[in-house]
Amino acid sequence: MDALAGEVSALGGRVVGCFVQRRGISGGKKGQAPGGRDNMDLPYSSRTLMSTGKVREIAQDRAEADALAVVFFNPLTGRQRTVLGELLGCPVFSRTDLQPPGA
Repeated sequence: MDALAGEVSALGGRVVGCFVQRRGISGGKKGQAPGGRDNMDLPYSSRTLMSTGKVREIAQDRAEADALAVVFFNPLTGRQRTVLGELLGCPVFSRTDLQPPGA
């Protein structure tokens, strides 16, 4: 994350927040439900790469900071860019977008 923040800063951007989607750490929910630890082998949402709660958290912080874009460490598909851009209300980039061609 620090390396990505450095890349954004080197390109003239200002990092206003960092978010990590963690899984497998939650305990039981609603009685005996196992929580996130039983979902470790399941993929994240193919639409957004993360949970809806994390998307809402990023969208809220982005709006409060009036950030102009969001950069993801992971590569994004075209569909993910579109969906995340709509949900977050701004352009969405991946780390690979920040690197010069052939890097």
